[in-house]
Amino acid sequence: MQIDLSGKNALVTASTAGIGLAIATGLAAAGANVIINGRHPDTVQKTVEKLRHQLHGASLQGAAADLSTAEGAAALIKAVPSVDILVNNAGIFGPKPFFDVDDAEWERYFQTNVMSGVRLSRHYMQGMLQRNWGRVVFISSESGLNIPADMIHYGFSKTAQISVARGLAKLAAGTGVTVNSVLPGPTLSDGFKDMVRETAEREGKSYEQIGKEFVMAHRSSSIIQRIATTEEVANMVVYVCSVQASATTGAALRVDGGVVDTI
Repeated sequence: MQIDLSGKNALVTASTAGIGLAIATGLAAAGANVIINGRHPDTVQKTVEKLRHQLHGASLQGAAADLSTAEGAAALIKAVPSVDILVNNAGIFGPKPFFDVDDAEWERYFQTNVMSGVRLSRHYMQGMLQRNWGRVVFISSESGLNIPADMIHYGFSKTAQISVARGLAKLAAGTGVTVNSVLPGPTLSDGFKDMVRETAEREGKSYEQIGKEFVMAHRSSSIIQRIATTEEVANMVVYVCSVQASATTGAALRVDGGVVDTI
């Protein structure tokens, strides 16, 4: 299968590192003009320059904005008025006991993980529907189905993304616009590395080994029995954004290594 996204404008939120960077790289390699987003202008520009060097001839631009606020989303929309592909990847995560998560923390997760995608979809989908072609992807998580006891606030936000994506897919019924959610499992992202860095350095283990131990201890239902790479998640997203994926919509597509025990 040859995926060609030439002529398509793609915005990947929170794409200066981790899964977002892998998705942006995959879309750019497929020919899309990719808008890199992050909170800090310097980091965004460095990422654009890095990918231009890595992907000779790739079309890239940067747009810095903090999507945890309505003002940040508005600033991004002003800088980038229209796109054909929107990947709502911006999000935060971290374990915390339920009784220690106050209202402000619940609100922070809701605004960052859910409302960032709601605001951008509300704007960009209108143009997609007018042009009768578009792709919207929410990067959810297997935690949206398999709610972790130590990250209930996170799992809730990921379930909400799946619901929004399904509803938007129905809203676009009969058009050339598709909306899906992609559900990674444990992934060797920069966020995961930050979370376990102290343990890796103290025990002298690689991130891959720490990742495997995490999977076996906390996601023992995993069938691949290891942590996934960001590229493995990005491969699914690039396909969902392709012309070839025109009959895939309203789906919650798992890239979780089989963690969720269902058929």
